[in-house]
Parts: sequence; structure tokens; C-alpha cells
Amino acid sequence: MLKDLEKINIMQFESSFPDEETCFQFLAEHKWKNGFVCRKCGNTHYCAGKSPYSRRCTRCKSEESARSHTFFHNCRINIKEAFHIVHKVLHNPNISTYVLADESGHRQMTCWRMKKLVEKEMQSKDLK
Repeated sequence: MLKDLEKINIMQFESSFPDEETCFQFLAEHKWKNGFVCRKCGNTHYCAGKSPYSRRCTRCKSEESARSHTFFHNCRINIKEAFHIVHKVLHNPNISTYVLADESGHRQMTCWRMKKLVEKEMQSKDLK
């Protein structure tokens, strides 16, 4: 997923992700690109869940959101704003978390946490 975000410039990013819906759609497509498999029972059949782009297992009825078990798991900020922070860090790994906080309007510690997650993911995927 990060490789796809890294390839596009800011103008392409703005046009590709104009709202939360497109961010969730992108996230769900990448999360389940190999198909849905329930984490509880292993079933591969699902129906739509209660939240946008979530999936509900037809056997055990457990629901999984597009955010869960991804890079954005437990992310409390707006998904579009989180995508912006990730995109900025991907294109400028040396950006200060204070600058990110000023630009995004979020706390510096929130931006620090997002930056650390991006750095960890970049190292594990050899994107540096």
C-alpha cells in the first residue's frame, strides 16, 4: 500500500483521495486484494458490515473494518488526514513532527506516532 502512495505526487494525491470514502475504498481494496478470510473462523464468504467498507463473516458474524489489522488500526484521526500525513512522510522522511503538527492541526505526538509507523513499515518493506 505504501508503495502505491509513494509513487504519486501531491497533485495526483489530492485528486486520487478527495474524501474519506475514496481513502476507505483504497484501504479495503489493498487489505482484501487476495480475498476476504475471517480471522476467527477462516470462512471466505462475507456480506457488507455496518461501517463503510467493513465486511461481516456469514458464518460467525464477526465484523472487520477496513482499518483493523492495517497500518491505520487504532488511528483516531480522520482517515483522509492520516493519509495526508503518511504521504508527506513518504515523500520527505526527514520532515519534522512539529512541521507535520502545524500543517495538519493535530498534536505533535499524534504526528510522531504516525511518522514512526510509516518509518517502521518502510523499513520492513525496504522502501528507503
